[in-house]
Amino acid sequence: MSSAGRLFIGGEWAEPDGGHYEVIDPATEDVVGLAPEASREQVYAAASAAAGAFPAWSRTPPQRRAAILDRAAEVMQRDFAAHAEVAQAESGATTGTARGMQVAVGVARFRRYAKGALEPVEQGLPPQINEAGRGGTSHALKAMGEGKAGVLGALAVRQPVGVVTCITSYNNPWANPAGKIAPALAMGNTVVVKPAPQDPLSVYRMAAALAEAGAPPGVVNVVSGASAEVGAAAVDAPDVDMVSFTGSTAVGQRIAEVCGRGMKRQLMELGGKGAAVVFDDADLDSAVAGIGTTFSFYSGQICTAPTRVLAQRGVYEALVERLTRYLGRLTVGDPRAPGTVVGPVISAAHRDRIEAYVALGRKEGARVVAGGERPSAPERGFYVAPTLLADCTPDMRVVREEIFGPVVVVLPFDEEDEGVALANDSDYGLIDYVWSGDIARAFRVARQLRAGGVGVNTVGRNMEAPFGGFKKSGVGRDVGSYALHAYSELQAIVWPG
Repeated sequence: MSSAGRLFIGGEWAEPDGGHYEVIDPATEDVVGLAPEASREQVYAAASAAAGAFPAWSRTPPQRRAAILDRAAEVMQRDFAAHAEVAQAESGATTGTARGMQVAVGVARFRRYAKGALEPVEQGLPPQINEAGRGGTSHALKAMGEGKAGVLGALAVRQPVGVVTCITSYNNPWANPAGKIAPALAMGNTVVVKPAPQDPLSVYRMAAALAEAGAPPGVVNVVSGASAEVGAAAVDAPDVDMVSFTGSTAVGQRIAEVCGRGMKRQLMELGGKGAAVVFDDADLDSAVAGIGTTFSFYSGQICTAPTRVLAQRGVYEALVERLTRYLGRLTVGDPRAPGTVVGPVISAAHRDRIEAYVALGRKEGARVVAGGERPSAPERGFYVAPTLLADCTPDMRVVREEIFGPVVVVLPFDEEDEGVALANDSDYGLIDYVWSGDIARAFRVARQLRAGGVGVNTVGRNMEAPFGGFKKSGVGRDVGSYALHAYSELQAIVWPG
């Protein structure tokens, strides 16, 4: 049976109970394809299939799991060009982003966790010596008929959690799902994947690659839908043991409530309002290049972006001026055209939301230095002009709330302590940034920032470093080996020496 427009449940391509909905190209407003709309019963069936497949998959030798993940990466790489075209069409990414940051990163993550499947899951702990006749443990051992107390050995063993629901974000339909599915499978879990409704087609291609690579039926299941009911069912399904979610804090809070009632494990990567603290002695060219990625990378639809710039008074005007010049050089338009830097945002509704925030910022008293008006071309598509708001104050909503678009706000500060306080004055704490020529100060400030990650003089990421947020930016950590830990439970095994 063809996979086109069908759900993937228990190793079979299934007709959706809810029919289909259109996936729209954000750059042209054309229909890319039809995505299946699952019913609650079909989502529950996917979770049941995953639960049925879990015992055998969790006992599958790590070498076998690694081979399947490696083979899946090869299959994805084989069809790289076609995958990139689909990813670009449904997400609106520029050609370079669709190829290099979406599909290529997705393939790389499967390769990384093929190796991850072979990482040790057992850690020997120091033996505990209990002298006979002393302490509660020795008496307890005697009471249980184990004779004299002596040496107790122990292992900490990482065990798979069980069935993991993976709810993915729309800004990267390859890297984000791969970053959940691959480590979950490497650890011996089975998965139910609920893709973002805006761009689910890429995730079905990923499932097809895994099936071709030899993933047993039920190990990977994909159910999509434009209705919130599909995601809700993927969270509350009785067979689901853990939910891994990337998306807004508001949705994450609702998911957490359901998980709390069922004591389901959670991994949450939520919103961000990254502070970029720029000191007087900073390399402004480096700072501008880093902050400027917000205007272009995914059209600002990225939670790690340095959207909140805190500039020390001595460089404030110079930084605003340089950011304005940087912004003026960015080409907005068709993401398929050579030279385009800023493509569309994901939907008309999101474009309108971003524009409403810019209007709100102007009303609140921010100075619109650049942008603020809808681009005149292209005529079709969901385009937003990269926008710079200066002279902002900490109480403004454009400073406090995640806009998730190509909008940067700038605030001045005087002393180091004030810069730190402003950076921490946020409900979010995903990734912050510090630019300073004084490395000792940069690291001192970094340690004071309440964020899951801090970039010092860079917006680059080390892909083995733990990733996740403080405060309302999330729960838990993944990336590198930390992702394997996130999709596991710790078991203690103790024995007499």
